[in-house]
Amino acid sequence: MTISVTIPGPRGGLHVLHEGHGYPTSSVRSTSREAYAAAHVVANPLTASMADSGPDTIDWDATLRIRERIWDLGLGVAEAMDTAQRGMGLPWSDAQQLIDQTLTAGRARDAATVVGVSTDQLPDDRPASLKEITEAYIEQVEFVEQRGGTAVLMASRWLAATARTADDYLEVYRAVLAAARGPVLLHWLGVAFDARLAGYWGSTDLDEATHTVLELIKSDAAKIAGIKISLLDAAREVDLRRQLPAEVKLYTGDDFNYVDLIAGDELGHSHALLGAFATITPIAAAASRGSTS
Repeated sequence: MTISVTIPGPRGGLHVLHEGHGYPTSSVRSTSREAYAAAHVVANPLTASMADSGPDTIDWDATLRIRERIWDLGLGVAEAMDTAQRGMGLPWSDAQQLIDQTLTAGRARDAATVVGVSTDQLPDDRPASLKEITEAYIEQVEFVEQRGGTAVLMASRWLAATARTADDYLEVYRAVLAAARGPVLLHWLGVAFDARLAGYWGSTDLDEATHTVLELIKSDAAKIAGIKISLLDAAREVDLRRQLPAEVKLYTGDDFNYVDLIAGDELGHSHALLGAFATITPIAAAASRGSTS
């Protein structure tokens, strides 16, 4: 297949794109790195618009085919994350259907899947108490775990708006961890991705925020399988990675530096939980198995 695309630029011109080749169409999971692609949802072009949402606005068959392709290529699926429009148009009611369908399909093939949980069932037009935020997290964790999924505790805009100190964050997260059946993943999304998360973990000073994250993880490492970091700060990610307990994995969400972070160094490496991997899945799959042949 050959596709011609005119790309605007100083000289313009016609650019010819050829179908990719040399990459696998199926593969097995990497044994050295865990890699999850945070997949998007597919809008139904006949019913969807920017003004509304609901089950009829999603092409469920096409959405599931994306997940099946990711699994077939040996990667895991990170479901219902921000790349699936959580917090950007996909309400909790639709997210429930998405999660249920993906976990059902994944069980049939013993596929690797983790699922984002948040507090987005709370009203967005008024402040929420720490108790309400905790209960909202727990409701979503229970929904995922009842279906056999592993929860990713996504950073909450409601918590960022309500919490005043690091202790407020620790109170909420410790209560959620206590209620969870099994290990979960934490999620630290920087302001480059969502300005409403400024001061997450109780401080705009990232050194202080890192101290709080490590305090939480080290106090309950048995309930924390890993943490996803999306701060676009490779040096900080490496520093945090080296301070984690041995059993807690770091998953990079750094869209700029993920190649070097996943490759790692003599002291360790990051695993991957990236929206980019849903776009370049064959390339990511080939890299994860160390060959494009």
